[in-house]
Amino acid sequence: MADSSFDIVSKIDRQEADNALNQARKEVEQRYDFKGTDASIEWSGEAILIKANSEERAKAVLDVFQSKLIKRGISLKSLETGDPVAGGKEYRITSTLKEGISQEIAKKIGKIIRDEGPKSVKSQIQGDELRVQSKSRDDLQEVQRLLKAADLDVDLQFTNYR
Repeated sequence: MADSSFDIVSKIDRQEADNALNQARKEVEQRYDFKGTDASIEWSGEAILIKANSEERAKAVLDVFQSKLIKRGISLKSLETGDPVAGGKEYRITSTLKEGISQEIAKKIGKIIRDEGPKSVKSQIQGDELRVQSKSRDDLQEVQRLLKAADLDVDLQFTNYR
């Protein structure tokens, strides 16, 4: 019998992220409490740039964006946000969307699988994802439950389940 396997990845649907940003932009333009605050949110290359005339307004725009991400099914673990920075008359917050699993996190996941998972399960780091293999599909499902329960600071998806 061939081994069963699945991949552990951390990916973001870019179209959904773009839709969330556009919805947040529309809401910021239309809401009464943002009138006259020069509040805006936009893509700046790969980063997301939030601007407003006060720190509280900038944080409020970020909050609107985060709520839109959640509604679109994107985990906030994928959003890396900096602190508000004063620049002239405006405050800016730069945020990025994290994709891929870093080597450090991949090693941590591998250690969790080795220490707490079923003994027949093997994990292997492949670039920015992990491949998990076992003869038993039940063991693979146990690993998925284990990783969902673990408090990792990265959003994990399980793909290529064979």
